[in-house]
Amino acid sequence: MSGTRIARLLAGVLLGTALGLAELIFLAVAAPAALIPALRPAATRGRARLTALERARLSRWLGHEPARHDGGYAFLAARAALGVLGGYTCASTLFLTVLLLFGGAWDLIWGDSETVPLELPGVKIVTSGGAVGVTAGLALAGTLVLMVAAVAALDRRLAAHFLGPTGEALMRRRIAELTETRSGIVKAVDDERRRIERDLHDGVQQRGVALAMLLGRARHSIDLAAKAADKPDRAGGEGRGPDGIADLVAQAYTESRQLLDELRSVAWRIYPTALDELGLRAALAGVAERAGVPVTVHHGLDTRPASEIETALYFVAREAITNAVKHAGARDILVVLTEDERTVSVAISDDGKGGADPSGGGLSGLARRVLALDGTFTVDSPPGGPTRIAATLPKAPPCG
Repeated sequence: MSGTRIARLLAGVLLGTALGLAELIFLAVAAPAALIPALRPAATRGRARLTALERARLSRWLGHEPARHDGGYAFLAARAALGVLGGYTCASTLFLTVLLLFGGAWDLIWGDSETVPLELPGVKIVTSGGAVGVTAGLALAGTLVLMVAAVAALDRRLAAHFLGPTGEALMRRRIAELTETRSGIVKAVDDERRRIERDLHDGVQQRGVALAMLLGRARHSIDLAAKAADKPDRAGGEGRGPDGIADLVAQAYTESRQLLDELRSVAWRIYPTALDELGLRAALAGVAERAGVPVTVHHGLDTRPASEIETALYFVAREAITNAVKHAGARDILVVLTEDERTVSVAISDDGKGGADPSGGGLSGLARRVLALDGTFTVDSPPGGPTRIAATLPKAPPCG
């Protein structure tokens, strides 16, 4: 630690002692004044001024710039105690250090120092009083440096507790959060891609293969029927008659309808066009219609949220409804959308058997999506139910 740094910390601690005394006097006066309604505004102004002085001292001398501006009376009380006790200890040590160093140096320079015998186990030393004073002063100076550093560290920790962390600490925390949520959303996107691939492979692809086989059989039967018409002596055989061909065509038609339904379902799970065209209310109405159980949607939003926020709200509600029907056996589901000045929220409740796992693929993906938008995501699903899933997001998406 450099000498300049030590001097700055010492100045900050000593100034903190003076402020601590002022804060003690203020608290002694403000406590009775708080009982008188007419004096409460003056007490509040005094608290604000003392807190502003503390913030200036912390920033100028201790290198700490708190985020918040008011720590309340609790902060002033804690600061007053630390300022008076810590400052008194440091000031006393500083006084003794200066006294010993200058006194010892004076004796050594002017030769008026008396001899002082020091007897240690097995060792006898004869020295001068000036040398002893300088040595003790240097030892106290080292102790003073440690004491000043400790009081300054306690001062910063106290400010961080009552006034919040510094802007630098907030930035480091924000960077860590962004790094974590970025990796989380990448993983969520990869999980969603795997899920789409499984849907295409297990549903759409199988339906397409079945449709192709049925159409192939129908074409083969038509070819056989045509040949049989040309060669009546070879007529007959399975699948060559009109009834057999009509049955194959009917099966192919059914498979084609199911294939279209599967394609619509996969496309709907990827991103519903109704969300962009008609908004969140219409998109959730479509989810409710497809749910297969009664779903009530209370739409309490006055305006449409930003696109990213609206999409996150939709996917949270859709995944919660799907899980409630598919895994929890719910018979009634309630979706509630609300907003305040800065946030929008969605809460989905069901009467299913509960036991939803927040770390599961679907819910953990939703949590990462919400956290990437600076939101909060909670799952309350005790065994036996009911289940409540909620997400709260800012109205404006983060720009970082």
